[in-house]
Amino acid sequence: MFQEKVLDVLIKLCRLNFGAFERAEFKKFFRMGLIFCIIMGVYWTLKPLKDSIFIQLVGAIYLPYAKTVSVISLLPLVMFYTKLLERTSRERMLVILPTFYGIITLLFGIAMFFAQGPEDEIAARLWMPFLLTKGLGYFWYFFVESFGSLMVALFWAFATDTTEPPSAKKGFPLVVAIGAVGGIICPYSIAGLPYRLGLETDAFSLLFLGFLTIGIVPLVRYFLRVTPASMLHSFASHREDAQELYKKSGFLEGLKLMVSHRYLLGIFTVNFIYETIVTIFDFNFKVAAGAQYQGVALSHYLSIYGSSVNVVSLVCLLLGISNVTRFLGVGVALVVMPLLVTGALVSFLTVDSLSFLFYLMVGSKALNYALNGPALKQLYIPTSKNMRFKAQAWIETFGARGAKEAASLFNMTLKPLQNAFGELAGRSHYLTLSGVVGFPLLGLWLVTALYLGRQFRRAIQEKKQVQDLT
Repeated sequence: MFQEKVLDVLIKLCRLNFGAFERAEFKKFFRMGLIFCIIMGVYWTLKPLKDSIFIQLVGAIYLPYAKTVSVISLLPLVMFYTKLLERTSRERMLVILPTFYGIITLLFGIAMFFAQGPEDEIAARLWMPFLLTKGLGYFWYFFVESFGSLMVALFWAFATDTTEPPSAKKGFPLVVAIGAVGGIICPYSIAGLPYRLGLETDAFSLLFLGFLTIGIVPLVRYFLRVTPASMLHSFASHREDAQELYKKSGFLEGLKLMVSHRYLLGIFTVNFIYETIVTIFDFNFKVAAGAQYQGVALSHYLSIYGSSVNVVSLVCLLLGISNVTRFLGVGVALVVMPLLVTGALVSFLTVDSLSFLFYLMVGSKALNYALNGPALKQLYIPTSKNMRFKAQAWIETFGARGAKEAASLFNMTLKPLQNAFGELAGRSHYLTLSGVVGFPLLGLWLVTALYLGRQFRRAIQEKKQVQDLT
């Protein structure tokens, strides 16, 4: 009885910011949100550890090279991931991937645990040759990047495959809000704990994260067991058809779908441009942070950044930013983001300090997760099942990673420019080039957002899939 009263209160509170839910509908999205909460909590805790451990093992100036390696290495991984999708169901994939990532994280934690000792050099503590230690740093970076690409994309593919458009408008922002709670609590409480305890390495954080990642598995099983079949209609009724489609198509099917449909190319373009601009911001932020902090102190600082992003995201959602999508439409939400990023780019080119870069990255990431992200996920709803899974995997894996690779190649120009013109003059040339590249991309983003919003609105109004529109 008490639980039912609490549920009624939560539904009433959510009505103000997200919309009116039926009881069964709210329970579905709340359970889905708990899964996403753990995924985002792990992801946002791994992110500061990814950069901190890599900087310790390799160096901050080599971050663009790490992104290049991660993009190249993702190709065989996505091929293997696609083959798994052909042979197994999506709910089983939500069991296989967390188990895999949890075990590998535990192994990293054990390695870092044995690295503790009186020596100052991590390579010596790991009893590894210098070059092998660098290789471990690159592998760690790729491992965390792949988690963000595959786990998050798989979750949203599953979510869109079980949700109708009217329900998604209110349900997905709620899921993102619950996920932000994990992104607030976990980075600061887990990634920053070794620093606060006076430990030498991040081993304790990694071990905790390994067990937390494996904990996603029972949550998925519980969700599938207790959620009514009527709330999983699309997934339950078309699962066998979807499996047959996957068996008939190969690894490149997602790429073929993407390049043959302007709508999918539009989604790719929006993802690509956002990630390109923000990767330029991110590189400069990490270099500045790595120059001021080292070791677990750097992990602690970046964990504060991760938690701050999710605090702002959650505040934006609670203040009703999702109402932009609900009342003004997905198209308006898509158009707002490039305008905001344009302002961020102008600020980036004119202000130079670590504190400013911290706030710039927090704002850019938070608005993307609270506003742009849920809107982009809804764009996949009026598409075919193959588009939702295979094309989405290509867009969100190679689209995002390809953008980071492009931005990383651009970021590699900073050091040569500084070597040629001096530190200050070289950075000035680098910033000038950032504006030359960035502003035309933002103009293209704005035009593409207008097109996507119009096509999505037509598909929903005519109750057709996007590819069937004339």
